[in-house]
Amino acid sequence: MRETDTRTGAGTGTGHAVVIGGGIAGLAAAHRLLATAPTSRVTVLEASDRLGGKLHAGEIAGVGVDLGAESMLARRPEAVALAREVGLDGRLQPPATATASIWTRGALRPMPKGHVMGVPGDASALSGVLSEEGLRRIERDRELPPTEVGDDVAVGEYVAARLGREVVDRLVEPLLGGVYAGDAYRISMRSAVPQLFEAARTHASLTEGVRDIQARAARNQQTGPVFMGIDGGIGQLPLAVADSVRARGARILTGTPVTGLHRTGERWRVVTDSGVHEADAVVLALPAPAAARLLAAESPAAAAELRTVEYASMALITLAYRRAGADLPEGSGFLVPPVDGHTIKASTFASRKWGWIDRQDPDLLVLRTSVGRYGDTAVLEKDDADLVDISRHDLRAATGLSATPVASRVTRWDDGLPQYPVGHHARVARVRAHVAALPGLAVCGAAYDGVGIPACVASANAAVDQLAGDLTGVEELTRNPVQSLHGGGGE
Repeated sequence: MRETDTRTGAGTGTGHAVVIGGGIAGLAAAHRLLATAPTSRVTVLEASDRLGGKLHAGEIAGVGVDLGAESMLARRPEAVALAREVGLDGRLQPPATATASIWTRGALRPMPKGHVMGVPGDASALSGVLSEEGLRRIERDRELPPTEVGDDVAVGEYVAARLGREVVDRLVEPLLGGVYAGDAYRISMRSAVPQLFEAARTHASLTEGVRDIQARAARNQQTGPVFMGIDGGIGQLPLAVADSVRARGARILTGTPVTGLHRTGERWRVVTDSGVHEADAVVLALPAPAAARLLAAESPAAAAELRTVEYASMALITLAYRRAGADLPEGSGFLVPPVDGHTIKASTFASRKWGWIDRQDPDLLVLRTSVGRYGDTAVLEKDDADLVDISRHDLRAATGLSATPVASRVTRWDDGLPQYPVGHHARVARVRAHVAALPGLAVCGAAYDGVGIPACVASANAAVDQLAGDLTGVEELTRNPVQSLHGGGGE
């Protein structure tokens, strides 16, 4: 659908706001605009023919599944609140099982408890996953002098120095890799695991800091599921948000790439192939490279910063089996440390994890694997059939599953996950400072404050509030990025 809007308005409260990008961040921004300024007109422009970005509902063998993100962190309020506001309250579901494993040292072993993103409060928490030598190395943490972390430090570098590389390679790496498809030895601790960064700043011993985090969590007595899904798939969330904003008068135009963004007087000209949209306010909810292209003319400094954001690509391989011939271990799936040399990095037993999938066809067993990490693109150059064969090979080695799937589907997410290297927080602050110099413009999305769904929604809310002169949300995200956790066995 293509359309041109050249009408004018008077200010962001009663005028025209254009959101560029129809992923969950852009749709959440449109929702926020209509909630905070209901008299304004809102247009969402999406380049592709599909809304939702990395949230994508699909099907295999006649069963509905997620072909992108499959769950959202429920211990943060933003994503679950948005789902409820757009009418999905009755369809929110926790995982049917959250008991995951880790495929390490030749066997599936229970995922340890009592750790923060793989970092334990004491060595016994990782017993069975680490070697005896690795467990003894953790105990040395209390004897080491404090390690200065400065303004930021890589998660893997710091944890390895305190507890040994085995902790990083066997547990931190697969957990962080499942979130970012990245390299733990490059990923920013301040941006990706802010709890650990604060503990590293305030405690001489890392294990002591982790125990303090755990004690505070126990005092807060957080209850309820850590993660939440949606009956029909997380891919239903952007569709429901889109329906909600349309019902309140917003227009959503797909197949409408934006080719130019220019400041003219007190307004913005948003240029598309089909015409120009005049806007009082613009929210850029795009991946960093696309945002950089649009900002090149009006904010070369912001564009230059955004061009430095690197991305990792990955692929999801969804497989459907007849349950009668497919025996799997108990639990929701497993993670895979790259140090063992396997190709897949995780597998989710989707029919076990999500009751809504199981109920659609109790005779069918759906599972999925993921491949691809930052800097490792060779596997993604293989064709779909090869990726299916590789997944089946690793699944057979890990679980004994030798049955032939009745259907398979490969979903590729090229440049799907932004990387958060050391200094990411400072780069984001510089981008926002440059953008703030341009009235009526804000940015949001996974490239800034966290890659999970709550982070994208929080980023969108903060961007809209910033347009109205309220910097509370931006300042809070600057202080406390939204940590993205791994949802157990799977992506």
